[in-house]
Amino acid sequence: MEFSITQLLENFSDDKLVTPKAIEKKLGISDDNRSVRRLQVALDALEKIGILEKDKGRYRRIQEEGLIEGRLRCSSKGFCFAIQDVEGAEDIYVRESRLSNAWNGDRVLVRVTKDGVRRRSPEGEVRLILERSNPTLLSTVKMVEDSYRAVPLDDRLLFEVELVADEETPDLSLADGKLVHLEMVRFSLGHHLPMGRILQILGSDAESTNDIDLVCCKHNLPRRFSAKALTAAASLPRGVRKADLKHRLDLRKTLTVRIGNGAAISAAPIETGWELGVHIPDVATYVPSGSPLDLEARKRLRSFFLGDTVLPMLPEMNVFNQPEYLTVSVLMKLDHEGNMTSFEIQPSAILVRANLSCQRAQQILDGEVTVDEDAPSQEIDTEMEELVSLVAKVGALLQAKSPSVRLVLPQMPSQEADEGVRGLTVIPATLPILGIVTEVMILANKAIASHLQSLAIPSIYLRQIPPDQGKVDDWLKLLESLGINARLSDPEQIQVTDLQNILQQVNGIDKETTRDILKYLLLSMFKTNEFVLAPAVHFGLGLTDHPYVHGVFTQHHYADLLVQRILHTVFEEGRDRRSIRIKDGVNLRSSSAHGQVNWSVLPPETERQLIEDLEAIVPKLNQADALYDRSISDLDGLRKAEFMRSHTGDNFFGIITSVQSYGFFVEIESLLVEGLVHVSSLKDDWYEFPLINGKGRARASTLLVGRRSGRQYCLGDRVEVQVKGVDYYRQQIDLVAVSSGDREHEAVNKFTAIAQAANANLDDGNDLVEDEPDTDSDTGVNADISEFND
Repeated sequence: MEFSITQLLENFSDDKLVTPKAIEKKLGISDDNRSVRRLQVALDALEKIGILEKDKGRYRRIQEEGLIEGRLRCSSKGFCFAIQDVEGAEDIYVRESRLSNAWNGDRVLVRVTKDGVRRRSPEGEVRLILERSNPTLLSTVKMVEDSYRAVPLDDRLLFEVELVADEETPDLSLADGKLVHLEMVRFSLGHHLPMGRILQILGSDAESTNDIDLVCCKHNLPRRFSAKALTAAASLPRGVRKADLKHRLDLRKTLTVRIGNGAAISAAPIETGWELGVHIPDVATYVPSGSPLDLEARKRLRSFFLGDTVLPMLPEMNVFNQPEYLTVSVLMKLDHEGNMTSFEIQPSAILVRANLSCQRAQQILDGEVTVDEDAPSQEIDTEMEELVSLVAKVGALLQAKSPSVRLVLPQMPSQEADEGVRGLTVIPATLPILGIVTEVMILANKAIASHLQSLAIPSIYLRQIPPDQGKVDDWLKLLESLGINARLSDPEQIQVTDLQNILQQVNGIDKETTRDILKYLLLSMFKTNEFVLAPAVHFGLGLTDHPYVHGVFTQHHYADLLVQRILHTVFEEGRDRRSIRIKDGVNLRSSSAHGQVNWSVLPPETERQLIEDLEAIVPKLNQADALYDRSISDLDGLRKAEFMRSHTGDNFFGIITSVQSYGFFVEIESLLVEGLVHVSSLKDDWYEFPLINGKGRARASTLLVGRRSGRQYCLGDRVEVQVKGVDYYRQQIDLVAVSSGDREHEAVNKFTAIAQAANANLDDGNDLVEDEPDTDSDTGVNADISEFND
């Protein structure tokens, strides 16, 4: 098994001595000689450079002062900083000569060699590369003398890679001048170039490459499963066997429907309100820990929904394509106001009456699907229509009570019925049913979280901290410039109730495109969710005193699969009473046990091992979600850039959404695409970005001001812009501002051109209108300004 130095050092969290055998087990290293040998080489190297010390065959981490862990962030000009994980911590400047062959994005240990003074950052040197972030690269191939080299597409990687032929690409000449996806065979070593092999020849350049291929290669997203995993998935039992029902509820007579790609739902009216069931596929039973399927899932840690393309965490499991399969059911009782009064979490088996897409479920609610029109594989009878309607009714009641932030947008990158990586409910305008199903799933997650917390069971919780206040302030300034009263109850920290009040005003704006721009900007401010080991607040869901887990999408999220395994551990090993002398125990599957348990439910060794396993996996889960967020953002950016390339030279109206010293960003109204008007393109004047003194300190302005003319470009202004150029791979759209004078000048030029053509025809080809020399006295001055501002 492959492992990084970071993963290796995670096994030395305290001052205890650890044996190589124990590390092998933690890293999941098999007994093959190559993996064991690789581990020993790494241990010897870490001992030699003073990171580890060896004592009688066991190893201990040496705690050295002045060593800081961070991730390198470099510019295309070679300036590098080590960014610490601790929010607010200083960035450490690392000179190119002290990088020790580390690359942009690598996780490194840095020794601080010079303290920061005044406004200068501290300086340091890379002591150890903990984790390489570029195991594969997108590069263009060129021939150098008698060999081939690859030049990374990322201009922050300032090196070339020597290519080696292999069985996949024996003839490297086929890749000459092409864009390729290559795998690193050896990183830089002393003065030797790094070496790589070609995984795939993509095309002549980035523009000619499929956008999904580009995103998958850029982020090294796996798209194939091992033969062992495929065999294991194909061999899973189909249907529910009699032996499977032992210690399970048989709910196959309960009417259930699956809407979208999540859990099945049942709903029924009862005297006190409703009984609502969320039936989660029991992936934990079908995918045991350490099995070939589990190892594949641990590589991916989540499914990636990239437009219409899905990169699944697990290969297709036909067991869940059958009407009958095993589940873990969250059975909740709600009163008539939608309050959850009690619940049970039970291993179960269900029979799904219909698997409906969100679109089809919406059609049922809208009365657009009749029984006769429906496909045979998705029969819709009166009972099913009533169930979908009841789910919608209960879900709408939950929505009305929910404290979460909800955004209705014209489109969204994926249609997962959950809070998403940015922690708030995003609902496509055409699919209200998705928001309803999301509320049902969130309620089931809250039930699972409160149960695990009440029983004091180690688990993985989901946390989200509020957006950065600086970004919030910029958004509020934009709102104010558009006439929206955006006052906060606490000026130092935005609250969910503030957002809800502001969104009510935003929804009242007449212009739809302006509403959407403000909502997309709000979405971009939200931080990604974070997995933690203790109950925590979740800003987007408005949960300040209630724990939350992600537990209903076990086929698509490894965290959910782990939560389900924890529940099974409670079912199978949990102690329902303090001692065997006590006659009656509590029901560990019911909320009736809350407040009744004052003993350790799990055996000590089981609990200790569970905590260790969760501590090791949580950082990887967070990295996977961050990677997913970057991937969908890249795909969205590429598609917008591709669209805008065809509009180069066209004029559009947009709103200034951000003003910086180097220019201002404009969100094009009709397209919801953002571009930059660089200050160097404003050639009619010298534009300044004044600082405003307030509250005892200088703060950035919200406008650019022309020194001579006094003309202003202000936050929230509606301006006309022209698409000047598009950098597809970097997803950069360059705009230029179009002034009224520019339009008049363009009209005069067109008139002059027509007159010239007419005169040429009248005078047998003799030009009667001569071109006048450029008499603009500001041309030279503006050229200088442009160069300075650039």
